[in-house]
Amino acid sequence: MMKPALITHEISARHDVPAGHPERPERYAAILDHIGDDYQSWQRAAAPLAERSQLELVHSESYLDMVFDVTGDADEPAPLDADTWASKRGYECASRAVGGACRAVDMVMENKASTAFSLMRPPGHHAEPDKAMGFCLFSSAAIAARHAQQKWGLNRIAVIDFDVHHGNGTQACFWNDGSLFYASSHQMPLFPGTGAYDEIGAYQNIFNLPLAYGAGGSSIRSGWRDDLLPSVVAAKPDLIIISAGFDAHEADPLGGLQMTSDDFGILTNDIIDAANQAAEHSGAVRVVSLLEGGYDLNALGQSVCQHMSALEGI
Repeated sequence: MMKPALITHEISARHDVPAGHPERPERYAAILDHIGDDYQSWQRAAAPLAERSQLELVHSESYLDMVFDVTGDADEPAPLDADTWASKRGYECASRAVGGACRAVDMVMENKASTAFSLMRPPGHHAEPDKAMGFCLFSSAAIAARHAQQKWGLNRIAVIDFDVHHGNGTQACFWNDGSLFYASSHQMPLFPGTGAYDEIGAYQNIFNLPLAYGAGGSSIRSGWRDDLLPSVVAAKPDLIIISAGFDAHEADPLGGLQMTSDDFGILTNDIIDAANQAAEHSGAVRVVSLLEGGYDLNALGQSVCQHMSALEGI
């Protein structure tokens, strides 16, 4: 039987940000501490550097040149915007986050893994084709989707995003492409201010579920079961990429939703069930996952473990 794959790289512990910044190296260490010696059934793989051609699947040449110019000789973090910092190591870390996302797709498509979870930081779902924002340099999930189309000839791909913040970058990348689907639950109003119900994409390929401050795990999961996941199943994707942000947790300092660690495991199982339903229409539907947000270290570690335990069932 194929084993699931956990994709990591030590650079994730070395991408420094200014003191007090929530997207800090301790996030990576906290997850590894919680995983510990458990999950022995998971094989380990190293995240490679992304190729420039992969980054260009989503980002413009001028944007990539700008990021490289800012970070190429910067040993200390340099600001790309008020929240997003990069350095020489930061550029490598963000590049390996994209490389890890693409490797997750490759391992599943090559039947080398039953599923794959890329445990790389920084997150990516706020990065737009020409703009870094919200801690994100490169739009990893969107790049992985286009990589799957270009390299593996997949036709229809869905990104499922349960981060507390709306993935404006993924949405922007998918808006005008009817072969790509984006489904997101997120607190609203909250950064970045996008993700209203009526943001549906040029081909009705965007599905948003804005949530009020204080929404609990049961109501969030019901929203996915009753609204978002049926829309994903109806899209008949060949691949599902999970943008796995864990900052909708009740303990997270950056949001106001009330999910528990157990809720993330239940929601992941619901996503797997949806993938199996979609498979009835379009054959085998593969599932990979990419780390996004989550800023309370204990809640993050616990939630990731629940997520991984559910993914083991694929």
